[in-house]
Amino acid sequence: MEGTMRLIMGLLAALTGLFSLLIGIRIILTWFSNTQYGKPAYILACITDPYLNWWRQRFNLKAGILDLSPIAALASLSIVQTICSTIAAQGKISLGIILAVCLSAVWSAVSFIVGFCFVVLVLRFIGYISNSNMYSAFWQIIESIARPLMYRINRIIFGRRLVNFSTGIIVSIAALAGIWIMGRVAVKFLIGLLLRSFV
Repeated sequence: MEGTMRLIMGLLAALTGLFSLLIGIRIILTWFSNTQYGKPAYILACITDPYLNWWRQRFNLKAGILDLSPIAALASLSIVQTICSTIAAQGKISLGIILAVCLSAVWSAVSFIVGFCFVVLVLRFIGYISNSNMYSAFWQIIESIARPLMYRINRIIFGRRLVNFSTGIIVSIAALAGIWIMGRVAVKFLIGLLLRSFV
């Protein structure tokens, strides 16, 4: 019975990993929207788009023109794959391992998003201090992500008080760095606690 469960969970882990890979390929192909890929791309879209669309429709995960729902979709698949592969390796799994895996996967997604936002704000700050041409396509994309992000962070920190652009962006960058550092320490502590508490 244990051997059968290991086999089934190993197969599920492999299928989940394959599906994650297909979603990754699909996401990369959407970056080149003007290119025609023919029947293979159509089949790939039929396999992956229902799952990706489910995340897009139920969660509003947009930052400017950027859609972050594929990150959440891949993070959830990562949780399932890790749980299945853990059961396949050990023949059983504890509540602590499941909770630790879920927390780790959620933090991976959050960490990626925070890191991405940090990089965007740093780029916007570099553009600001170097007086770059903000009308180019690259800077327009950066601006469309950075401005709403800065607005939300500054509203949380300063409330309705107005601050100048340089103060706002520096505080936003520092806030994201602080969130990432504190989040990493807290998650590491909580994962250790979960693994010790639920054997």
